[in-house]
Amino acid sequence: MTEETNHYGATAARVHGRPGRETRPSSTTIDIHAHVFVPEAGAYAAPHLDPATIPLARFATPATQALNRKQDADRRVVGTQHGPRLAELDAMGIDLQLCAPAPPQSYYTLPLEPAVVANRMVNDGIAAFCAVRPDRFLGLGTVPLQDAGEAVTELERCMGPLGFKGVQVLTNVAGRELSDPAFAPFWAAAERLGALVMIHPNGFTGGERLARFYFNNVIGNPLDTTVALHYLIFDGVLERHPGLKVLAVHGGGYLPAYSGRIDHAWGARSDARGDLPKPPTEYLRRVYFDTIVFTPHQLEYLVKVFGADRILMGTDFPFDMADSDPIGHICSVESFDDATRAALAGGNAKRLLGL
Repeated sequence: MTEETNHYGATAARVHGRPGRETRPSSTTIDIHAHVFVPEAGAYAAPHLDPATIPLARFATPATQALNRKQDADRRVVGTQHGPRLAELDAMGIDLQLCAPAPPQSYYTLPLEPAVVANRMVNDGIAAFCAVRPDRFLGLGTVPLQDAGEAVTELERCMGPLGFKGVQVLTNVAGRELSDPAFAPFWAAAERLGALVMIHPNGFTGGERLARFYFNNVIGNPLDTTVALHYLIFDGVLERHPGLKVLAVHGGGYLPAYSGRIDHAWGARSDARGDLPKPPTEYLRRVYFDTIVFTPHQLEYLVKVFGADRILMGTDFPFDMADSDPIGHICSVESFDDATRAALAGGNAKRLLGL
């Protein structure tokens, strides 16, 4: 059998020049998209969890499953321990990192009671992790969206006693869209509390055609983000909550690159307009995107179309689909001036997080 291999270094998607630690701006650099593992919560949740309910696990070949197990072992140390993690951040030139749960640790497919406990354990674990080095780490929590009331309670705890900057939510809740009316109290509370809501995928729900070649991550992750953003816009969540702070990771999926189609549909057809009073891209422009698009031309496009103030540096650390030189990525775009590079590398995040 062929050896299963992966790596956690330079991306093959672009030509690399001088590393970001050598070309970084003098201002604070902030990674807005990274993950921490909480093994205690994983051990608690395991007896209650059916892996077949998780798209990224359900639609995976044996080779992908084996490589994912290898990755879990490879990255457990940097996912849980400060010293090795800080060594990698220092090598990248990153001063501050916003730490969200690993996507599987949102536990949306658990029964409600263990889901509430597991989410609290994850948040307590992230808070404890960040408290060791508050000069280098900030927290982003999780909430049990199976029940909006419990989600609001945990969101209030995240934004209050735990001192987090917001929460990560998955792009669907066990197949239910984030715009489902059942989740309306959560969105209202997120707006009221000024919480950053990072929308993160965990595979595509209809992944029958995406099992081979890790396509349920490669294609499925940005696709599920794309679907989630469409529903948040067309179902009016962003219209009803203009103060929401939403970050769509991986450059917002596929929607930002083909956003004209939603405006065309809105103008051409009543069934695509619904009750939306403004063209859909007016709401899309309220969303923040990270820089994890891998190529300079795509990053340049995001900034050109959506504005330098809406794009924030991310890594997706510590996974193999991460960008291991995000500052180098920003600096590889020749058209960016120093002010733009500083804004993307940390200035925008500093403002958004109220630092």
